[in-house]
Amino acid sequence: MTTLKELLAKAEAPSKEAMRLHPFYRGKIQMVPKCAVRSIRDFDIWYSPGVAAPCLEIQRRPEAVFEYTNKGNAVAVLTDGTRVLGLGDIGPEAGLPVMEGKALLYKYLGGVDAVPIPLKTKDHKEFIRTAQLLEPAFGGINLEDISNPKCFIILKELRETMNIPVWHDDQQGTATIAVAGLINALKIVNKKIDRVKVTFIGTGAANVAVARLCVTAGVKPENSIMVDSKGILHKGRKDLESQRDWFADKWRLCTTTNSEGRTGGVPEAMRGADVCIAMSASGPGVIKKEWVKAMAKDSIVFACANPVPEIWPWEAKEAGARIVATGRSDFPNQVNNSMCFPGIFRGTLDVWAKTITDEMCIAAVNELATFAQEKGINDDYIVPTMEQWEVFPRVAAAVAMKAIEQGVARIKLSREAELKQASDIIGRSRSMIAGMMSEGYILPPPPAP
Repeated sequence: MTTLKELLAKAEAPSKEAMRLHPFYRGKIQMVPKCAVRSIRDFDIWYSPGVAAPCLEIQRRPEAVFEYTNKGNAVAVLTDGTRVLGLGDIGPEAGLPVMEGKALLYKYLGGVDAVPIPLKTKDHKEFIRTAQLLEPAFGGINLEDISNPKCFIILKELRETMNIPVWHDDQQGTATIAVAGLINALKIVNKKIDRVKVTFIGTGAANVAVARLCVTAGVKPENSIMVDSKGILHKGRKDLESQRDWFADKWRLCTTTNSEGRTGGVPEAMRGADVCIAMSASGPGVIKKEWVKAMAKDSIVFACANPVPEIWPWEAKEAGARIVATGRSDFPNQVNNSMCFPGIFRGTLDVWAKTITDEMCIAAVNELATFAQEKGINDDYIVPTMEQWEVFPRVAAAVAMKAIEQGVARIKLSREAELKQASDIIGRSRSMIAGMMSEGYILPPPPAP
């Protein structure tokens, strides 16, 4: 039987390896060409004088930029470093390793060329204007690790003013994978989504979006309870009512959730709950075992704080939870947005979509849940894993079809055509990285001491 010391050592191992390998590689991404360079004469085509012809065609027909450049496969990953993982406001430079990691995942899992761009500003208006100025170069914007409520304001403004999809992965991506996991977890414990009581611990960008998408999927708002750092949300929260314009989403949740009118903190909110979805402070110890014990039979606990979950999975299980998920890859049931954004953006970019709607996210939810069901869901497998790379083209196809159906796509493809195209693009990306490693262009990690 695995000891507590061994479990803790396993949990700490990724951080130790990260500190060893990050300085070795000095970053995780680089830029490489994707066009043929047969000789120096090819630059007559790729640069001057030949490049003038596509420039003039784009001037004449602006949407040709998607055909003649990499704009249609490029995403800017923007952050101000104010809410990085579970680390808080550590600044844009300190957030860069996360953004580089994001770009690596985009390329390996989605075949998308993502560029990390930390912005040295905390002013949301400066942030918005900078993103708008970047529109000519990118087919999409990925907002990342921005503090609440600023992240909601930035997302709303950019979605309304830009003609390319703007996505806040901490909101939409996290919500998508969480709802997919919830659907399958409820299927295992044989509970109906419209009848379960759900407690959401944390009311930052992630859980506000998770709650919204849960409702879209069938959870009843009146059966939900939200908890922020000051306690349970309810209609009597005068601190939020007085700032309802700034904290609009939290005040809306005060008025639409918690039909019982419960007050108190996390233990009161978890009492009798079928489901606990926690996306709050990094743990452990944020959720205590006795609070899990007070939940309903066959309870479901998603402890998704990074880098350390609110409660260790084995503690939640010991306390009686039937299904436990975290945001980490080194435990079963990783509820992590990395399962979503590569495929969702692949499909979005492939049809030149102008936005990403909640309905497109639900299409991804259903595809993720169905894929896991086909593989055989169980207590330790409720969502696909990143090793199952064939799920990403399927998500891409589902999202692309929904975009076309909703009229937000600029071009139309059949599901079969998009599934093949997405599979080919993602397959090439993975093969390219494998080839660069085998040829020595990417050095092998040095052996551990």
